[in-house]
Amino acid sequence: MMEHQDDTRAAYDGVVELYASLFANRLETQPFSRNMIGTFAELVRGTGNPRAADVGCGPGHLTAMLHDLGLDAFGLDLSPGMVDHARRAHPALRFDEARMEDLPVEDGALGGVLAHYSMIHTPPEELPALLAEQVRVLAPGGLLLVSFFATDGPETVRFDHKVTPAYSWPADRFAELLAEAGLTTFARLLHDPASDRGFLDAHLLARRH
Repeated sequence: MMEHQDDTRAAYDGVVELYASLFANRLETQPFSRNMIGTFAELVRGTGNPRAADVGCGPGHLTAMLHDLGLDAFGLDLSPGMVDHARRAHPALRFDEARMEDLPVEDGALGGVLAHYSMIHTPPEELPALLAEQVRVLAPGGLLLVSFFATDGPETVRFDHKVTPAYSWPADRFAELLAEAGLTTFARLLHDPASDRGFLDAHLLARRH
């Protein structure tokens, strides 16, 4: 576990400014992602607990979006370079360095967790433990919105992501893992990618039991 995380941290530390320049305003051209995040924020507000974590927050643009949508949002990321950039770009918000399988959040504290393409670098055998950690920090009835690359085939596919190796998942299998972790998927959106990568873009919205 340590080796791939060290590699991922180093890879993202090496592309902070380029990554931020490419993705900080990306949702302006991604209506599906933008509207799923808006729906997530509205439903989290409806739980009465607006506290939400953007896990794998990168340069912090989605943490800021969640804040603008009325959530008490903070960002967590493995990469210290990304955290530093997010703090400079959004000084009014909280950003901390953290691992997704060991979040610095108390049990049952959050109304929502956003994982926007931040689980894609996790090897398949480690994903159940990572999902269990997201469930730990969610209050009963709390929501998880996870976005990832999806494949039409029955198997997980490892591919060469531009930053560091990543995995594409069958959406049904990912939903099964969410159920095994204690989450009920109640909405899903699959759509053609905006690039020629060949995978679908997937968004699963789930609620903690």
